[in-house]
Amino acid sequence: MITLLLLLAPETFTHRVTGLFSAAREADLREAVKRIPELELLSIEFDRGEAKFKYDPAIFFKGVKEKDYVERFNNLLRQASSHTFGIRAMGDVSWDKLTLVEIPVAGLDCRACELSVYEILYRIDGVEQATASFKEGRVTARVDASKTSRDALKDALKKRNVTLRAP
Repeated sequence: MITLLLLLAPETFTHRVTGLFSAAREADLREAVKRIPELELLSIEFDRGEAKFKYDPAIFFKGVKEKDYVERFNNLLRQASSHTFGIRAMGDVSWDKLTLVEIPVAGLDCRACELSVYEILYRIDGVEQATASFKEGRVTARVDASKTSRDALKDALKKRNVTLRAP
C-alpha cells in the first residue's frame, strides 16, 4: 500500500484591511500581524486599503466553514490589534469604477481623531476605502457611486459633529 502525503503550501491572498486610514498605520498593521500564528504579511497597498497575506487556509481556518473565513480572519486581526484593524471581503466594484471623494475637515488633532472620523466613513455602505489626515485637514473616500454620495458622507460627518471646512 502506498500512502501519498500532500503538503499544502501556504497561498497568497489579498484582503481589504479596515483601520488603515493613514500611511503611518502600516507599521501598526505589521506589528498586529506578528501576533497571529500561521500568518505572514507580504505587502500593504495603502492607497487601496489592501494587503497581501500568506497562509495555508487548511491550517489558518481549521474547523471553520469557508463561508466564515473573512469573519474569522477579521476577528483574529481585531483581537491582535486591540480592535483597530480588521478584514473585509474584497469589493464587487473594480477600483477604476470607484469615485474619489475629498472632504476638507477641521479639528482633527491626533491619530485617535483620525481613526474616529475614518470609522464614520468606512461604515457607510458603498465606501470601499477611506483615509483621514489631521496634518492635511481632509478625509478621502473611494466610493461606489451607485450606493453613496459626497453629500451622504458629509451628512454622516456632520451628524457626528465633525467640522467641515469650505474647499
